Amino acid sequence: MSHFPENHYLLPLIKYFEQFHTLSNGFIADHVSHCKQLLVKKNKFILSPADHNSSLYFIVSGLVRGFIKDNGKDITTRFSFENETIGAIHHPNNISHHSIEYLQALEDSEVICIPFSLIDSVYSLYPEANIIGRKVLAFQYYAASERSILARIPNALRRYQRFASSKPMQQDRIPLSCLASYLGMRSETLSRLRNKELRLSPKR
Repeated sequence: MSHFPENHYLLPLIKYFEQFHTLSNGFIADHVSHCKQLLVKKNKFILSPADHNSSLYFIVSGLVRGFIKDNGKDITTRFSFENETIGAIHHPNNISHHSIEYLQALEDSEVICIPFSLIDSVYSLYPEANIIGRKVLAFQYYAASERSILARIPNALRRYQRFASSKPMQQDRIPLSCLASYLGMRSETLSRLRNKELRLSPKR
């Protein structure tokens, strides 16, 4: 990462990639040329089904949720925080250019837009891209598996406890209605479970 400006908006993404493998100058240069910075206000959409679903997003700061609409009701599908990637549902064969999923900033957020076309290109040009891609996909697969398990736990309290134990420091940042939607329960139910857990937790 020699000569890369310390104040460049892409630096957090470069550091994220570097934890997986050393980066070549060409790999960095291609990301500088094709990525872009997005500053998204709280509650604004990063992506909606009306948009061309052509990029993955790296979160520098803030909180982003994915959700779908079913009969006018929001159903939250995921949350992503700093130093995580998020993207709407995207078929690997590019069969559709749109997604049913929305991506929404739940806080004022800074994200880096990484075009899928760039991702495809660097795979063929730079050996490190395949190693980085494999490791990032492993984290994505793990997160998707956790969401799948969570959705299948029939008891509301156990669903909440599993989520709370997996993200103990971040759950308070998530609006109650969004977290309740993600956990498949009413906001009143989630509020009651949270209060119960607080009463039962050891006093410090």
